[in-house]
Amino acid sequence: MEGAFSNSMPSHFSYTFTPGTSSAYVTDTVTNTWMDTRIWSKLPQSLIDRVIAFLPPPAFFRARCVCKRWYSLLFSNNFLELYIQISPRRHWFLFFKHKSLKSYICGNNSNTTRGSGGQTSTTNIFEGYLFDPYDIAWYRISFPMVPSGFSPAAASGGLICWVSDEAGAKSIILCNPLIGSLSQLPPTLRPRLFPSTGLKVGPSSIDVAVAGDDLISPYAVKNLSTESFHIDAGGFYSLWGTTSSLPRLCSLESGQMVCVDDRFYCMNYNPFSVLAYEIAANSWCKIQAPMRRFLRSPSLVESMEKLILVAAVEKSKLNVPKSLRLWSLQACGTTWVEIERMPQQLYQQFEELEGGHGFDCVGHGEFIAIIIRGSDKALLFDILRKAWQWIPPCPYMNHGGGGDDELHGFAYEPTVTTPVTGLLDQLTIPFQSFSGLIG
Repeated sequence: MEGAFSNSMPSHFSYTFTPGTSSAYVTDTVTNTWMDTRIWSKLPQSLIDRVIAFLPPPAFFRARCVCKRWYSLLFSNNFLELYIQISPRRHWFLFFKHKSLKSYICGNNSNTTRGSGGQTSTTNIFEGYLFDPYDIAWYRISFPMVPSGFSPAAASGGLICWVSDEAGAKSIILCNPLIGSLSQLPPTLRPRLFPSTGLKVGPSSIDVAVAGDDLISPYAVKNLSTESFHIDAGGFYSLWGTTSSLPRLCSLESGQMVCVDDRFYCMNYNPFSVLAYEIAANSWCKIQAPMRRFLRSPSLVESMEKLILVAAVEKSKLNVPKSLRLWSLQACGTTWVEIERMPQQLYQQFEELEGGHGFDCVGHGEFIAIIIRGSDKALLFDILRKAWQWIPPCPYMNHGGGGDDELHGFAYEPTVTTPVTGLLDQLTIPFQSFSGLIG
């Protein structure tokens, strides 16, 4: 365990939170309770560590400025083991600017360096936006160590999966944005363009699936095959060694998969259905979608450990009002049950803002974020409270209404340690070095 911690820790911390805005209804109660230093200064260090482990990430990194010992907690194996045991799970979201259909990252900051010969070079610094749905707060975070030519494709267990943009065998990086750690996977075996990617990170295992967009020629792709990567603490690993065929005539769009239990799910188009990939069995099956002929902008999300289908319903020839509905896939794996419908008055407002451009969804815990394409407008739905609310605009973006304001989101669980990445150091195959690409 200690080795896994040390292997995943960087030599220094270079990532900072920039706080954003909070909603008007969130208030902080400030008290002037007198604290007797004779008592509070003598608290056991073990108790103080437990308190710090419960802090949300922005407060944790601010606390590291208090003293040398608190600063060094990020490199203490004892504290990190305690953190893993007691730190509460936080269902946050991580957003990036949507640059184009096939590239989700906009390098909106850059560093210009001058070499010894007088030549200059510019290195993009990728930037993301963390959203805390509990406090309705935004934070900005940068990715200076991620090489150019990569785009985020999936997220799980506090790690972001970045996939190379260049056509061919795909290089994959797993990154913890809070501590700046990078772990590289071996490249895929088959050449692909922009495949769908699924990531599942558990306490002692990592699973990655890459499906579709097989590059059959420099000018054509087909959805033919799936490659899977697995490694666990028990010593078993599969390095893209086996491939499984996708269902015939499937037309999945490039993008991320949704993981529920031991399955990856993605949407199939024309007509709409849901494709499910069984990780252990390395096989696919097709699930019929509810009201498939009347759906618009369907999205799959994971919420409360269930697969949720979110879509607008439009029956043009029937006297049924347009609506946005949520269905949950039942335990049998084939039946859908409608669990929620957006209030009609809110949907009319949503439809007017959306203007037929479509929308994307991302779910995490009890929250589902619905992002209107081509804008910075987004709704947040709380499944437990059955409450809808508009998300305040991200304060770090230009809100001019252009396409560059669009956000692409991932379910993200902030954590200051990901010891499971230490398993990747056990692989003996030579990985490609990124030293020449990092600015």
